[in-house]
Amino acid sequence: MFSKLGDTYKSACSKVEACFKAPSRGQAQMFLFILGIVLVSFGLTQGVEARDIAYNDQRVSQSVNGVLTYLEGTVGALVMVACGIGSIMSAAFGQYRAALGLMVVAIGAFILRSLLSTFFNDTVVMS
Repeated sequence: MFSKLGDTYKSACSKVEACFKAPSRGQAQMFLFILGIVLVSFGLTQGVEARDIAYNDQRVSQSVNGVLTYLEGTVGALVMVACGIGSIMSAAFGQYRAALGLMVVAIGAFILRSLLSTFFNDTVVMS
């Protein structure tokens, strides 16, 4: 009985040692899965509370407004023209994926502020 228990113990120890020395793909995935579950469970058990922290986002809003102003102005026109010409040249050479990407950049530079106002709260940036 004790020899069978000893053999089982040795077998288990050798498997654990093999897992740490040279883990297989499945063992690594299982380890990462268990690590993720542990991190999520500890993160949910912590008493996280938001405090009333007053911050001044005036600098951030001015910076975003400056970048958007440049992109709507001359820099945006330059990006749009360069991407448009690049898109035409890429399509002429048969690189349709590059042409499509350049068209997305050209149109995105033109409508960036409206996209920002559609998906984010831009009341501070617009003022």
